[in-house]
This record gives sequence, structure tokens and C-alpha cells, in this order.
Amino acid sequence: MDTSPPVVLTPSLRPRTGLLRALSTFLYRRTTLFLLLLLTPPLLWFGIVYVGSLLALLTQSFYTFDDFTMEVTSTFTWANYAGLLDEANADIVLRTLGMAGAVTIASAALAFPIAYYMARYATGWRKGFFYIAVVLPMWASYIVKAYAWTVILSRGGIVYWGVEALGLLPALEWVLAQPVVGGSSLTTSTLGRFLVFTYVWLPFMVLPIQASIERVPGNLLQASADLGARPAQTFRTVLLPLAFPGVVAGSIFTFSLTLGDYIIPQLVGPPGLFIGTMVSTLQGSVGNVPMAAAFTVVPILLIGVYLTVARRLGAFDAL
Repeated sequence: MDTSPPVVLTPSLRPRTGLLRALSTFLYRRTTLFLLLLLTPPLLWFGIVYVGSLLALLTQSFYTFDDFTMEVTSTFTWANYAGLLDEANADIVLRTLGMAGAVTIASAALAFPIAYYMARYATGWRKGFFYIAVVLPMWASYIVKAYAWTVILSRGGIVYWGVEALGLLPALEWVLAQPVVGGSSLTTSTLGRFLVFTYVWLPFMVLPIQASIERVPGNLLQASADLGARPAQTFRTVLLPLAFPGVVAGSIFTFSLTLGDYIIPQLVGPPGLFIGTMVSTLQGSVGNVPMAAAFTVVPILLIGVYLTVARRLGAFDAL
């Protein structure tokens, strides 16, 4: 005879009844409908807010701006895109593109040794320390970091103090006297702008490379050494090709973020507009929204081409 006490269902354990259970059963048997209802809100947001805004931007790039009345009309024109080919506007595009490429290359060169040490040698608390050290700068405000670098790079700042203590101030002054990278000080030089960009976006390069290196089997590196390959040869023929998708994945961030930035070029570096600052000036100060929209299309096309190439190189597998 079973003498166990009867089971009493609490309110949370009792079977659901009524409309809610009927609806749950109905959706459970119709997975396609359930998936459609689940995806409809984000798809509407993506389609209306994101894609819709891009289409509106593309449409406005064909509008006409009257320089005399400062009014925008819906008259169709190709003049805005033709204006991008002007020498001054083309120089802005090339200047931005050159800085984005330089920052990407420098970030990859600096990130690879850090990522390699994190993946192959750091263990335990050391690995956690490196993760925190890489990610921690991303927690600080972007604008605060940009303003802090204007103080760090200024004359009398810590960089000049360290360079002078090492006796390298004449070499720095010689570099700043060069026409392309120079300026009156690091704060007003292209070199200083390059240093700030590289510092800000470096974490976005370290983490994808580190994840990519961790996927490389260690026995491949040992086999290369056993076959007589030198460390440099092993790096060139084994490690770099297998970890290269991580480099490309990181470059997506560094390249695109530099390409669209407009705050650092305003705070650090010599006079000279970037695409982001040009868009901000045209839309905010001048009111020439059609020309600003045409300038905005340029990084969209460049990033589209870049993502296509990165996908072919397997970069998305390393994200």
C-alpha cells in the first residue's frame, strides 16, 4: 500500500489553462508562424529605420541645393556626385582613405605580438589581466580619451617630457618638420592624429587576431620546427596564413571606424577635413544636405567593397 503523501501542485507548477495555453499550443504546432512573429519586430526595425534611412539618404543625395537661397529642392541632379570629383573633395576622400589604411596597418602590426602572447603563453590570471588591459580602455568615454590625448601630445605634455628625457627631441622636431606628417607640435600634426586613431581602435584589432591564433593547432607550429623551419619562416608560411582571417576581421573595425570618424580629426591634427567632418560641416553649418548625403555614400560604398573582400578572405569566420 502506497503511504506516500499526495502531491500538491503549487500555483507555479499547475498546468496552464485558458487562452495562454491555447495560444502556446497553437504556436508550438506552427513553427513557421511562430518564427515569423518572432522575427517581424526586428525585421521591421531593420527595414524601416535602418534601410529606410539609407534609402532616404540616397534619395536626398540627388536633390538640388540653391547656394543663393540656401534651400533644398527635390529637383533631380547629378551635380552632387560630380562635385565629389572636384580636386578639394577628392583630396578629402583620399586623405581619409589614407589615414584609415595607415591606422589599419599599424594596428595589425601592434596587435599581432600582443594577441600571440595572449593565445600561446598567457595562462591563468595573466590571460585575464591581458583581456582586461585590452578591453578596459573601451570602457572609458571616447570623447574623454580624445581630449586626454590633446593634453598628452601637447608641448609640455608627458610625450614631450619623455622624448626630451631620452634626448630624442631633435629627432622629433625633424619628423614634425616634414610636410606630410608634421606640424607645429604633435597635437597639430598628422602623426599625432595617427597615434590617437591607432590607440583608440587597437583593441578592436587585438581580440579578433587573438581568437584566430587560438584556432591554429599548436602541433602545426611544432611540426614546422621539426622539419627545420626557422621561426620567421614558420610565422610567414604557417601562422600568418592561418591567422590572417583574424587580421582582416580586425581591419573591418579599424578601417570603417577611422573612415567615418569626425571627432578626432577636429581635436587632433592639422587643418584639413575628413569625410566625417565634411559631412558634419555641410549638414550642420552650411545646410547643404544633398552634398552631405553624397559624401556619406562614399564610405558606404568603400565599406561595402571592403566587406566583400573580407568575406572572401574568411574574415567573418574569425569574428
